[in-house]
Amino acid sequence: MGKIMILIGLVLVGLGAIWTWAPGLLGWFGKLPGDLRFQRGGGTVFIPLGSMLLISVVLNLIYYLFLRR
Repeated sequence: MGKIMILIGLVLVGLGAIWTWAPGLLGWFGKLPGDLRFQRGGGTVFIPLGSMLLISVVLNLIYYLFLRR
């Protein structure tokens, strides 16, 4: 369990660094097909289905490649 948490932390730090210093690389994130955005009046509801599906696939691949037994 400790290895998984360290790996998740490193991935989050890497994504945070990319998001901060190279925002153009992740400019497409949140604008994928399947990401729903509803705007009405002064409010907005954003449901990132496509983005969360992509994150799930990537994390499952990382888990499968590095942490399988």
